[in-house]
Amino acid sequence: MSTSTNDAVLDQILAQLNALQVSQQTLQTKLDALTTPPPPHSPQGANGIPIPGRNECIGSPSSSNLLLSPSTSLSRAHLVSSTPPTSTPPDHPLIDKEREKALYPGRVVLATYPDQHGIKPYPLQWGASDPAVRGPVICSRLLTSIKQRNALGAHSGSYSIYRALAIAMGTLNPTHKPDYTKTEPPVPIPPQPSWYDPNKIVSFDPWGHLVPQVFKKEIDDLVERARRVGEKGDLNIDGRVVLRTQPLKNADGSLSDADPGVEIAISKAAVEPVWYLPGVAERFGISETLLRRALFEDTGGMYPELITRPDIKVFLPPIGNLTVYIFGHPEYMSDESKELTLRVHDECNGSDVFGSDICTCKPYLIFAIEECIRCVQRGGVGVVVYFRKEGRALGEVTKYLVYNLRKRGGDSADKYFKSTELIAGVKDMRFQALMPDVLHWLGIKKIDNMVSMSDMKYNAIVQSGIPILNRYDLPEHLIPPDSRVEIDAKIAAGYFTSGKQVAQADLFKTVGRTWEETEH
Repeated sequence: MSTSTNDAVLDQILAQLNALQVSQQTLQTKLDALTTPPPPHSPQGANGIPIPGRNECIGSPSSSNLLLSPSTSLSRAHLVSSTPPTSTPPDHPLIDKEREKALYPGRVVLATYPDQHGIKPYPLQWGASDPAVRGPVICSRLLTSIKQRNALGAHSGSYSIYRALAIAMGTLNPTHKPDYTKTEPPVPIPPQPSWYDPNKIVSFDPWGHLVPQVFKKEIDDLVERARRVGEKGDLNIDGRVVLRTQPLKNADGSLSDADPGVEIAISKAAVEPVWYLPGVAERFGISETLLRRALFEDTGGMYPELITRPDIKVFLPPIGNLTVYIFGHPEYMSDESKELTLRVHDECNGSDVFGSDICTCKPYLIFAIEECIRCVQRGGVGVVVYFRKEGRALGEVTKYLVYNLRKRGGDSADKYFKSTELIAGVKDMRFQALMPDVLHWLGIKKIDNMVSMSDMKYNAIVQSGIPILNRYDLPEHLIPPDSRVEIDAKIAAGYFTSGKQVAQADLFKTVGRTWEETEH
């Protein structure tokens, strides 16, 4: 190739680079304008925890053990004294823009590139027999780890949305380091030959349940650098709502003498989430800009157009759907002259499906279904709304780690919420502010009977404009012995109860089955 040809090619490349630089500068100007809106009105009693910079190490004074529930209010003095020094006056709480700056001190990083300066992914050899050679899966976007990421996306999948909300609202420290003490699997699941075949297991990490043990050094290095329950109710088999199930059959085809049980005639609807971002931000009392940034950062940067396309106001989040089960005539839901019984239930696979007695989820669900049926048989309508918010929206893996800790550490009511906070950094991420939307969609204007002890659910519904006339909890005789720990801890924390009150000082007296009492 001649010198003149080389010069022409170089000139063309230089022109393209200059055009790209101008384009990037224009984009950055638009982003700067987007991320500097007028200070939004900050509601009274805003929630929050101290927010260290994303390049601050865990264990520093500003990342103290101030772990709050969504219903806990934080004083202005706490918020100011626990955050990095700013020009904010001591008596002035952080507004959204200041908190966004504390959470995300750098510019928006839409993407990284293989040949970019400083990019050095942690080695990962899928299918290696030695976990040290295989390497950990890292997808964190913290400043201390973003250049070492070897995976895209966000841990916990659909639940990363709830994590983003928790961080944006200030109830979860983004650099919380989980305490995995006593969370090991209760039964061994040793390595198998299939673990070492890179084509045999490709949809999940075979070392995942052993991460705290086999990758302890890597975790420390990275962080420092940054019984079936419920009783059969006396329901009237009316042939309309409650029907007798077809007789069971034996293996030889003959009819069985066993009670086949009953079936329930219902209507049901599945609802996928579609978020209108300005409305969601307003519901949670934060700015749309902060909401967009939190969703972008804490879903592993999967949705850059949350930042680049402020003109698009609708977002379909990667979270589980909800299902509505309607007992009786659906049109009665919007008829205020008809009695309506409601249960809003958050998914609990271990109890709802498999009957675990460590919690009251299945007894509550069964009791609520029976109450809905009784309401229909009195001429009303019953509604059960089932949300996919497993493990208080922390996920099932986190929930079982908490169970392991509780049973190994002495399962008493005084440790109930703290066990979750040690591992997850927050005790509950089922923010209920969006929950009433489905009730409004169904046309429900008042609720005669609500089967729930949750203050968060009750408050969200009433504050949305739907009155609740009667509220009741699970009858005492339906509470499994091992779930007494959960019930007493919740009562002491202020949850609704129609029975006796429980004082915080007495919680240590309520204990569940110990690790030693269970066969392993």
